This record gives sequence, structure tokens and C-alpha cells, in this order.
Amino acid sequence: MNMERIKRLLVVVMAVVAMCAAAQPERPKLVVGLVVDQMRWDYLYNYQWGEGGFKTLITDGYRCNNTIIDYVPTVTACGHASIFSGTTPAFHGIAGNNFMLDGKNVTSVQDDTERGVGGNDKTRGKSPRNLITTNIADQLLLATDFKSRTVGIALKDRASILPSGHHPIGAYWFDRDSKTFVTSTYYMDKLPKWVADFNKKHQDELSMDLSYLPMGTTMTFALAEQAIINEKLGQGEATDMLTLSVSNTDMCAHTYGSHSPKVDAIYHQLDKELAHFIQLLDERIGRDNYLLFLTADHGGTHSYPRMTEHGLPSGCLSNSANVNAANAELEKQFGVSKLIKLSLGYTYYINTEALDSANLDYETVARAACKALMKLDEIEWAVDVLNIDSYPVPTILKERIKLGYFPGRSGEIFVIPRTGFYSGSTNEAGSNHGTWSQSDSHIPLIFMGWHITPGETSRLTHMTDIAATVCAMLHIQAPNGCIGTPIFE
Repeated sequence: MNMERIKRLLVVVMAVVAMCAAAQPERPKLVVGLVVDQMRWDYLYNYQWGEGGFKTLITDGYRCNNTIIDYVPTVTACGHASIFSGTTPAFHGIAGNNFMLDGKNVTSVQDDTERGVGGNDKTRGKSPRNLITTNIADQLLLATDFKSRTVGIALKDRASILPSGHHPIGAYWFDRDSKTFVTSTYYMDKLPKWVADFNKKHQDELSMDLSYLPMGTTMTFALAEQAIINEKLGQGEATDMLTLSVSNTDMCAHTYGSHSPKVDAIYHQLDKELAHFIQLLDERIGRDNYLLFLTADHGGTHSYPRMTEHGLPSGCLSNSANVNAANAELEKQFGVSKLIKLSLGYTYYINTEALDSANLDYETVARAACKALMKLDEIEWAVDVLNIDSYPVPTILKERIKLGYFPGRSGEIFVIPRTGFYSGSTNEAGSNHGTWSQSDSHIPLIFMGWHITPGETSRLTHMTDIAATVCAMLHIQAPNGCIGTPIFE
């Protein structure tokens, strides 16, 4: 081969290489999905933030000030699954923190075929198998020929497992029995050395009650930083992902209430940890090389004592008392006891076995059950979800109930309490969530970093738009159940 032909061949080869390089979409090195459990949208503006944390997100990020959850129940497992899958319980199957599966009451990530890794003999196996759609992490894997790597971290198991998808390189959560971060045989047979070393190094801090102390936030971020360093996230050839959820903001609020001194202390610590975390990302990855979004799995309704102290409408309801009252009415009418067999949050399960034994018609009993429940002052609506269109419920509520219902896992009856009411007791200081109201469904959403221009919008956006937006920015297919729309700004 003469020199001229070699030159021409080299030109062709270089052109092909250039074309292939140009065909590769531009992507950041790392995507960070940060969820703050039970963070109301207005918290962004109610607290006095320090330098470098929330203040940096607010000034340097793009804020979506009217992001709404379009389904009920607004609870932790549903929220974490929906944020990262871009869809709702009707499609991803995570119908609540607990739901019925094959006749059993299970947690959202319960998996009795797996064993706990780390911890002790009480540490149970968990997995994402109950999540039946893909999410952002899964789509990154597919788009990068399985080169992308994801790690999930949280105090709560469901807050680590559901966001990190079906095939992360690791998902870690805090085990209260052993006071260590653990994982499951679904992911691996042995804790990585860096996680084991972390547990050993921080055994004094981990022995504290992390649910109610700022230390829970500190340990969550500390483990996340070790994941970035030890797994070299953002240093590979493909885009990596870190999913991080702050759980003790919710745990503490359930006991002490929103804006209690203990909850305020956790948020101020969160602000400090966030400042340190952003600095780490800036130094290790570079602001232009990572895409970070912060949101919440749900908001929270202020506690009854906090509201009524200032003459504001509020109230509580007891689901167990409601079930007992309705069952008493139904027994008078049909002569069968316990026709409602279980309540999980605001979803109630009809005892179909008892119906069959007594040869009772489902629709007749379900309508009678709803009528009995609506006699209670605390309940505004009770509907048979299978026949919801026959109930005179506002369309917006019908749609949210439908989007939150998964056949075979959700209860047949859904209860809507009076606006501002929540499941709890008037004697308890804790706040709660789960309803459709603005308090529970209006969540913060901020994007910062790669290709993000600072700004804000108050137009209506949705929790399901988050995954759609991230995937559109990365030029990857949205999760297979996604119903969201990219936020075009």
C-alpha cells in the first residue's frame, strides 16, 4: 500500500471516529437525586439558611415553585418510587408503605427470598422487586450499555432501595437493631470494606437515636460522601448516579411536629451538611459536570395542637375506629362481622372471603361501607375505587385516587378526610401526611449544576415530571411507565 492510499485511509478512519464521537450525546459525569422526607415546599422560604447549602441551591439552581403530587396516598414509599420512575402507584405498583401482596400485608421493599447483609440475625432481606417499572437509574444502565453505576443511601430501607433501581452497585440503609448500615443478598453477599469500615469508625454516632437527632442527617451524608470517594462515582466513562434520601426529617416530625425545636435542629444541620456536600461535588466532580436535583417524597400537615392553638381549622381521625364503626353498621345490615378486614392508611380492604362465604354482592356491600364511613364527621368522602365514577366526588380527587390505586395491592375503598384533617390523635404533637391537600402534595423541586440556568417558575409541574426532565436532559429514554412531561425551561 503506497503512502497516498495510507493517508486517504487515515483520513477516512479519522472522519468515522469524529462522526462516532459527535453521535454520542453530551451528559454529565454524575446525577444526584436528593430527597428530603416530609419536606414541605414552604420550608425553602420559612427557614433562615446559612451560606453554601439551601441558599446556594436557591440562588444557583432552577426552582419549580408549584410542583404537585397527583395521586394519593402521599406517603414515603410511593413518593420515592414515583420521583425516580416518573409515574404513579397505578403503574409502578408501590401502593403504599405497606400493602397487600398475595394475601399478605407486606412492606414496600419486603423480600423474604433474600437475607440481610451486615447487621445481625434480625436483619431481614429487602429488594426492589415490588417495583414493576424501570426508573432513571435503570434507564441510565440501558443507555450506557450497562456501564453506568448507581448507589442508593438513606436511613429508611425503602428510601434507599426504590430510587436506586433494580441493578445498582449498592443500596444501603440503617438497621435499628444492629445500629449499622446494611444491605441485602439481592445486591451482594458481603458489605464492601468501605461500608464495614464506616460502621466501625462511627459506631458511637450510629448508636444514637438517629431518628430524632441531627446526627442522623450527618451520618447519611457522611456515608454518601464515602460512596462517591470509594466507588469513584462520576469518574468513569459513563454517567453515574447517587440517590440520597434524608429520612429523619420525617421520623422526627411524626413524633414532635413540624417546626418543633427538634425538627428545626435537623433542618439547620441538613443545611450545613448540604453545604459541605455541594463543596465536595464542586471540588471532586465540578459544578458543570454534575446534575443535582432536590425534592421531597411528600409534604406534611401541621399538627392539630399547632393549628388549633392559633384558631386554624384542623382535626384528626382514627382509621381503626372508623373501621370498627363501619363494621358495626355493616353487621346490622348484612349479619356478617368484619366486612372491612383491614385499613392501611386511608385505603380500606373489603373482606372478600366473608362476602363469598355469605354469598353477598360486592358492590352492594362496598356502597354500604362507604355510606357508613361518610356518616363520620372526620370523613368527607369514602369511595369504592372499582366504581369510583358513580360517586359524586370532584374530578381532581377521582383522578388522584385512580392514579394511586394498584389492583390486588390497594384496598377497594379509599377515604378522603375533611380538608386539613389527618390520621392521628389530637393529643399527639406529631404531624402527618397521606392526603391530597396542598400541605401533603406541594413539594419543593430544584435543579442545579450541569446545563442549569438559575431561575424559577410558578407554573404547574408534577412529581412525575422529574424523571421525565432528567431523562430528557440526558438524552435517554424515560422510564417505561413514565407519564410525566419534561419541564422545558
